Amino acid sequence: MNGVTVISHPLVQHKLTIMRKKETSTASFRRLLREISTLLCYEVTRDLELTTERIETPLMEMDAPLLEGKKLVFASILRAGNGLLEGMLELVPAARVSHIGVYRDHETLQPVEYYFKAPGDLDARLVIVVDPMLATGNSSIAAVDKLKERGATNIRFLCLLAAPEGIKNFTEAHPDVPVFTAAIDDHLNELGYIVPGLGDAGDRMYGTK
Repeated sequence: MNGVTVISHPLVQHKLTIMRKKETSTASFRRLLREISTLLCYEVTRDLELTTERIETPLMEMDAPLLEGKKLVFASILRAGNGLLEGMLELVPAARVSHIGVYRDHETLQPVEYYFKAPGDLDARLVIVVDPMLATGNSSIAAVDKLKERGATNIRFLCLLAAPEGIKNFTEAHPDVPVFTAAIDDHLNELGYIVPGLGDAGDRMYGTK
């Protein structure tokens, strides 16, 4: 699919399989999500621009590479997005964080926004939006809408699982935002859940129903 990158690294796929199993405990699910998010973050930031700085090692001076530009922003779609956020911040601890409170109404499957907080100067930063599931795509579309309203122009979307329906809806709404995912599953069921999927990521991460 155009604009979609499937991260097929063996460690990502192995951990995802364990997360899918219904018998995987809350503690194990949470740990695996943190581990896999670090691997996904590595891939979604693979092409960040670099500059050089003159430094002195114990042996000599050299021109060494450093990230160029302002710090990244990780934009977490609450609440499940925080499961990805934790591992990503371990890899990029200096990143700024945005929180976007959007939930899906289970009757209409439409997004309901209840919270938004983001750093300034979004127009000068790469914003990586994170949510474990790209199901209908409605919540993700609403989150990116809000970020663009606040000035963000360089945005990427990172998820654990995606449904074809969600990818279609998201890329039609935001064709300029590339999608990175560990897997594209078969379809959505009548309740808007990804099949075969792994259930509700937030519930499995926090042990709720």
